[in-house]
Amino acid sequence: MIVVDTSAVLALLRARDEHHAEARALFDGFDDDLLTSPLAVSEMDYMATEYARPEALQAFWHDLDAGAYVVHWWEEAMSETVAIARNHPGLGLTDASLVAVAGRAGTDRIATFDQHFRRVTTVEGRPFRLLPADSRD
Repeated sequence: MIVVDTSAVLALLRARDEHHAEARALFDGFDDDLLTSPLAVSEMDYMATEYARPEALQAFWHDLDAGAYVVHWWEEAMSETVAIARNHPGLGLTDASLVAVAGRAGTDRIATFDQHFRRVTTVEGRPFRLLPADSRD
């Protein structure tokens, strides 16, 4: 399982994004379930509406509707998300929700171009593997 951040999806949707080729190769290479949170989906939708072409937004909606992303949430998700955000000032609720999703899913992999995920660790205290950057190691 791989947790998906807004930065990876936006890079995939925007052909002129500096990370577009990397994002495309990354997503083309995934055979795993792609997990995200409702907070991240909302951010992805907003960013795609503001910064991507209408066709890209429609493609994103199609992928959501087709189940390409597993949107994971549970009863205690918000309180866990807030606790993570409080313990990591500057992370924000959306990214904290992805850390919570990763914890629930038992994964250390996050598809992202945002390096601030390096400031947090998994439930076990290991650093997250940020893809595609850490796939080169």
